[in-house]
Amino acid sequence: MKDKRLKILFILPSLKAGGAERIISFVSTSIDKTRFHSILLVLGNIEDAVYPIDGIEVHYLSKKRLLHSIREIFGFIRSQKPQVVVGSIAHVNRVLSVFRFIFRKVIFIGREASVDLIIAKYTNKNRVKYWKLYKNYYRNLHYVICQSDDMADDLVNRYNLSEEKIVLINNPISVDIPMKSNTEQSNDVKRFITIGRFNLEKGHDRILRTISKLNIPFHYTLIGDGPEKQNIFDLAEELQMRDKISHIPYTDDVGKYLAQNDLFLQGSFVEGFPNTALESCVVGTPVVAFKCMGGTREIIENDINGYIANDTEAYLQCIKKALNKDWDPSKVRHSVMRKFSKEIILPQYEDFFQGLREKHNI
Repeated sequence: MKDKRLKILFILPSLKAGGAERIISFVSTSIDKTRFHSILLVLGNIEDAVYPIDGIEVHYLSKKRLLHSIREIFGFIRSQKPQVVVGSIAHVNRVLSVFRFIFRKVIFIGREASVDLIIAKYTNKNRVKYWKLYKNYYRNLHYVICQSDDMADDLVNRYNLSEEKIVLINNPISVDIPMKSNTEQSNDVKRFITIGRFNLEKGHDRILRTISKLNIPFHYTLIGDGPEKQNIFDLAEELQMRDKISHIPYTDDVGKYLAQNDLFLQGSFVEGFPNTALESCVVGTPVVAFKCMGGTREIIENDINGYIANDTEAYLQCIKKALNKDWDPSKVRHSVMRKFSKEIILPQYEDFFQGLREKHNI
């Protein structure tokens, strides 16, 4: 009997720890299996996978670079004959934008991971230099899924993309983590936490410089790894606060650490849709963040689940204000569950995919 489900191929560079990897693996395995036939193609190795993939086909190409995978991706699409292909991460999306002109019956979708030109200032200088060339990649895709209003506005305004190409879907809460109790909040020593890759755009340095001005006992836990790690800890030594910092390279028990802390500190200059800040609110731990382009302002509501500061002085004052407020974990949790639970976000993906079938007659 012919499978009448919509066949969707999701493509990821790897299943290493990361926001795009988490969300795409979650969406691909969680959408309605009676209507959609999901396949996940991972360019990297199975040994690197930190996210579970249950109930769908998953294939690993075991390649270190996208450049070495292009022929295999082409062959996989040709043999599997998906009706829809979804990429996440810019360099994968660029390849798919070219494939659109080869596989003319396939709908190609790119999921954007951040505010494009701002993140490029920290990660890829050539992307800023050649942005007029890169805009063609977005135009060639059938659709681009954006995680936040800022991301959508940036693509429309900077690349002159048609609004019909833009699909706005916030990230879902993809993990089941319990809410902390009031008794888990510390008293004498205030506890802060930041979870995220040690990259320039994450702004760890401005968090360190800010909290070094606090005249209270505190401890700061950093979870993550990345190229800026040594610079971050050199700065901590310079600020004479290295003994106040703990470092954990990776954990699959994020909820436990979030529950043990009073505040989640976000220093980012740009974000896509900050999953760890979202999960901190799910646990009931409020967030103090810098104002930045991306999805932060869609998550954080001042005085409800945290604060957003315009500059470093305001950031310091927001930390002090947050430490003096009696937060109710259940209210912090509810502020995000009512907007970003999987029961709310997954149907948005399903409605979008189902709409493709009707609109494109596939």
